[in-house]
Amino acid sequence: MLKIPRHVAIIMDGNGRWAQQRKKHRTFGHKAGVEAVRASVAFARETGIDSLTLFAFSSENWKRPKDEVSILMELFSLVLKSEVKKLNKNDIKFKVIGDITGFDKKLQTKIAEAEALTANNQSLTLNIAANYGGRWDIINAAKTIMSKVAASELSIDKIDEECFEQHISTQGLPELDLLIRTGGDHRVSNFLLWQCAYAEFYFTETLWPDFNKEMFQQAVDDFAQRQRRFGQTGEQIMTQDIEPKVC
Repeated sequence: MLKIPRHVAIIMDGNGRWAQQRKKHRTFGHKAGVEAVRASVAFARETGIDSLTLFAFSSENWKRPKDEVSILMELFSLVLKSEVKKLNKNDIKFKVIGDITGFDKKLQTKIAEAEALTANNQSLTLNIAANYGGRWDIINAAKTIMSKVAASELSIDKIDEECFEQHISTQGLPELDLLIRTGGDHRVSNFLLWQCAYAEFYFTETLWPDFNKEMFQQAVDDFAQRQRRFGQTGEQIMTQDIEPKVC
């Protein structure tokens, strides 16, 4: 039986280069990348993946040219308007992880409405990482825990990995199994730093607008061939019926 990852994250890289290869503006690539998002969401739901997390806009992306950032925000708003009803119809839960206070109030309202509409859906959880950074996630969790300790709501002796998990942006989701990056670069770019501790990595030269269901299947097939040891030896894993959980 094929081993299916429960939680997959994707760094959707290569939109700008895809557009430049066609002598188009970078934003043309971002718009083309929306179709790859649709294909990946459909594949995840059809395959039985529980959670799909897509890196849409990092906290560092604000440094890009203002016109590109503006178009990205506009595209995010338009996609929210056009896609959320489809997500809801297909029983997909929509969630944004990241510091949404960095967005204008209108976009924040659209995000809240989309999350509320799809809150009870169960076939797939689609997480969009927007204005997100892995270091921000860890610091934000630490601040929340510190405030609870200061308010005597949490004992410092109770702070462990499980406690920390309950305060990061992906709390309540399955542990990250597979991290995919398109576009050819081999780095995580400040994405899900805590969560990817034991994730399997899959890098592809394919630029994001060209990433389709067949390529997603290749990544899942590759994942299925990996032996995940979680600190144990290969011999130990071979004698077990199920994989151990990370302690």
